[in-house]
Amino acid sequence: MILKSILIPTVIAALVIAGAAGAQVNVEHIVAERIQPILPKNGMGGGVAVAVRMNGKTSFFNYGFANNAQNRRVTADSIFNLGSVGKVFATTLLAQAVKQGQLSLDDPVAKYVTELQRGGNIRRVTLGQLASHTSGLPRVPQQYEHWHRGKYTWPDFVRFLNSWKADPKHEPGQQYLYSNAAIVLLRVALERRFNTRFAALMDERITGPLGMSSTALPLPRGLLGRAVQGYGSMGKPIGPPGQESGVFQWPGAGQIYSSSRDMATFLVANMGELPGHQPMENAMALAQQPVFTVNPHFKQGLAWQDVTAGNLTIIDKNGGLPNTSTYIGFAPQQKLGVVILVNRGKQHATGIGRQILHALAQDQ
Repeated sequence: MILKSILIPTVIAALVIAGAAGAQVNVEHIVAERIQPILPKNGMGGGVAVAVRMNGKTSFFNYGFANNAQNRRVTADSIFNLGSVGKVFATTLLAQAVKQGQLSLDDPVAKYVTELQRGGNIRRVTLGQLASHTSGLPRVPQQYEHWHRGKYTWPDFVRFLNSWKADPKHEPGQQYLYSNAAIVLLRVALERRFNTRFAALMDERITGPLGMSSTALPLPRGLLGRAVQGYGSMGKPIGPPGQESGVFQWPGAGQIYSSSRDMATFLVANMGELPGHQPMENAMALAQQPVFTVNPHFKQGLAWQDVTAGNLTIIDKNGGLPNTSTYIGFAPQQKLGVVILVNRGKQHATGIGRQILHALAQDQ
């Protein structure tokens, strides 16, 4: 009887450990299988960092090289250009300010960016419309000002905004039209409201409180050693590590950099699973709420996308530049999340991220 009483708990413990190990192996298998198509082939540059949130636990999976020339492999602390995934930082700051009664989604952007009070249709555009890609503004100003050459300085951007005219296909609040210009303008509006540079606002209100010490705009010298080399889709290097790219040329208008470890923290907070950060999580939940229905399967929140396929609803955001492909997404009901950072351009991080979430949901 004594032997039996000892044996039963031992067997139960062994089964629990084996089950946990099996679940871990299964997650790793699911990730490795889905990631395979975007892993660089022999001789091609690049790698992939993945973070998965499942059953209240975060796991990291890393593949390939952060820098082929230096023979430096990707780790959870390698720092990537987030591309458009960085948009959710601006909309999180906006949602925080709304929750704290410091501004409203219905405030005209010209209330804060006073140079725009001399403009025309831009005076009708609200902060909420900027954040939800419903402002009517084009993706980049050059789609409107075809004659413009080179990058946009702040005076160039103000000139464009004040001359911009809405039309039936570009009417504020009436359609979804993805716009980098809108989010850059939102950053400036937040800077003006709080009289603080966007990078400092981000550090003060999001990355600092969450301990995201590897997330920055622009990337400081102290973090450059962990920055990945960016590669084109065929694995050729594009630009030096940490380089800012894009059409806007003034402080605070560039891309945000981060690691999969930091973005996993941001993911967990957005999933409402980070103890001690309830006010921030409430603001994140507001940013995730759909405000515009694009089609029956796609609703737009404040930068976040709400997409439905089958019985799975996913809240996500993707990004891409010639030398980076990024994704962050989660299934709130199943409490599953994933981050994918790739230092190669034109990789299908979005589709693969959603595939991983679907596979994990089926495996629960």
